[in-house]
Amino acid sequence: MSVEAYGPSSQTLTFLDTEESVLLGADTQGSEYDFTDFTLPSQTQTQGPTQSQLDNQVNGPAVVLQNGDDPVVKTSQLLAELNFEEDEEDAYYTKDLPLHACCYCGIHDPACVVYCNTSKKWFCNGRGNTSGSHIVNHLVRAKSKEVTLHKDGPLGETVLECYNCGCRNVFLLGFIPAKADSVVVLLCRQPCASQSSLKDINWDSSQWQPLIQDRCFLSWLVKIPSEQEQLRARQITAQQINKLEELWKENPTAALEDLEKPGVDEEPQHVLLRYEDAYQYQNIFGPLVKLEADYDKKLKESQTQENITVRWDLGLNKKRIAYFTLPKTDSDMRLMQGDEICLRYKGDLAPPWKGIGHVIKVPDNYGDEIAIELRSSAGAPVEIPQNFQVDFVWKSTSFDRMQSVLKTFAVDETSVSGYIYHKLLGHEVEDMVIKCQLPKRFTAQGLPDLNHSQVYAVKTVLQRPLSLIQGPPGTGKTVTSATIVYHLARQGTGPVLVCAPSNIAVDQLTEKIHQTGLKVVRLCAKSREAIDSPVSFLALHNQTRNMD
Repeated sequence: MSVEAYGPSSQTLTFLDTEESVLLGADTQGSEYDFTDFTLPSQTQTQGPTQSQLDNQVNGPAVVLQNGDDPVVKTSQLLAELNFEEDEEDAYYTKDLPLHACCYCGIHDPACVVYCNTSKKWFCNGRGNTSGSHIVNHLVRAKSKEVTLHKDGPLGETVLECYNCGCRNVFLLGFIPAKADSVVVLLCRQPCASQSSLKDINWDSSQWQPLIQDRCFLSWLVKIPSEQEQLRARQITAQQINKLEELWKENPTAALEDLEKPGVDEEPQHVLLRYEDAYQYQNIFGPLVKLEADYDKKLKESQTQENITVRWDLGLNKKRIAYFTLPKTDSDMRLMQGDEICLRYKGDLAPPWKGIGHVIKVPDNYGDEIAIELRSSAGAPVEIPQNFQVDFVWKSTSFDRMQSVLKTFAVDETSVSGYIYHKLLGHEVEDMVIKCQLPKRFTAQGLPDLNHSQVYAVKTVLQRPLSLIQGPPGTGKTVTSATIVYHLARQGTGPVLVCAPSNIAVDQLTEKIHQTGLKVVRLCAKSREAIDSPVSFLALHNQTRNMD
């Protein structure tokens, strides 16, 4: 490129070729720069802080580097020897906390914490990162209702209970101002706060207010921690609270730090709207089925009841029946007819005995008794009523079937039609319309007339390979389903299999379909054959028994 390209003021550049022995610049590595001893300047050589100021900042010896010492290594060693004081706020909730500290966030002001009488743990009235106070969060998740205030709080060690009936359910408790302005009376919502006798002692029931408002205890009852206190406290999320509550069910002494242990914080994969293939579908739903099975098993096995009194009887089929009453609990488990129960004798008046039977009666409006029919009464201590133990038998049949179906679906694409296969995986599939002869009258004989939305549902289902009908209770889903079965059977394409998630739902569908005049066979487990129901005469074993 020419020089003129850079303009008239450009000058010619000249490069000098030097010999290797000639160095351009300073030779900082020459022998005259070798130092055999190097010392940092002292305070007498510089104009700087005084000796006392240095002592207040650094507690340690002077830094002296000898020949061959690495200054970086030497400095790192000295820094490691220095003692730095931990910031007061950082250490506030990492040091040993008192026993009454909130198990979630660590706040331990006696005026701010409440003791849960059921779990034996303390919680504060602050919200932190959650929508409700920590104590209310715990009470809801642990299904607890009774609390006690701290002895050093403004109101002292007080168990919150109704002044009239002694009810301790804090979700029912409220207060009414008494005659004296500085006195309030705690009363439960029903029936005490609505009694007319309150007027005789000048208590205005219209002024009743709950103790818990906006998911927090009232501030005059339990102080709400200041915003500064909550910012200094240990930060915990709602997700961590859920996991900690689940961990407490197995290990009541667990702490928030235990969530960091391997395997504790592992979560299953989230359910997707679309799956690549059936293997991915199985890999996501398989662990979820196992989680539900483990929870159901743990729930059943934790319901063991001891010191049960049994009333013995003999059924018409000559099988021994045991009647007993179980104490009421807050468990999520519901006892159903057909469930298996193990009855054990734990007393000293007879040899140890164990018998398994299925439930034939559950608590109802006529009584709280439970009745089980024993498979075998051999050795049963029928003359002894006391010292029995009841164990709930967990059966994995339903969950094993789900896992088996998932496996089949993953390895065999032909297990279902191609349309349903891709629909289940969330793939975009062209809508299919089944050509069929629609009935002139959609209402089935023996069933109530259908409204417009129910007629549209029946018409749509008859023309689609897969349908979903949704609606709140009382909208006629059972009648609509029975009508659909009636028209499918009338098309002459073969038998129709009707399934439902519970025995009660199957009985209701069986009854409605039978009213249409169709031939119905009710299939049930052998353990339910002895249970009476409105459709028992349609059960397979009874129809077989009545055949010529």
